[in-house]
Amino acid sequence: MERICNFLKDAGVYYLATMDGDQPRVRPFGTAHIFEGKLYIQTGKMKPVSKQLASNPKAEICAFKEGAWLRVAGELIEDERVEAKKAMLDAYPNLRGMYDEKDDNTQVLYFQKGVATFSSFGTPDEVITF
Repeated sequence: MERICNFLKDAGVYYLATMDGDQPRVRPFGTAHIFEGKLYIQTGKMKPVSKQLASNPKAEICAFKEGAWLRVAGELIEDERVEAKKAMLDAYPNLRGMYDEKDDNTQVLYFQKGVATFSSFGTPDEVITF
């Protein structure tokens, strides 16, 4: 799990894909944090991505750095606990200007049924299930 999270953090930006009805939607994200042994991301409940994940929790992220890429597929499950939100915001204090663990907008989600695939040209994929 640490390797997955570190890759995402080192990449700086990764892309999250969700479904909006029958239309795929992809957007850049930058938060990745491990809390209680689970990989979390963060967004705002007012954003379309939140509504898309509420309708269909299946998602995939993709990041690229130094000639290698990582794909993480699974279901993103909301964790409404203040402790989970606080852990994310403590890890990303720059978000505190827009979010607070006690507001009605901050949303943290963790991967369930996750499959991470590390790839690079010319080498076999490495798959980690979590």
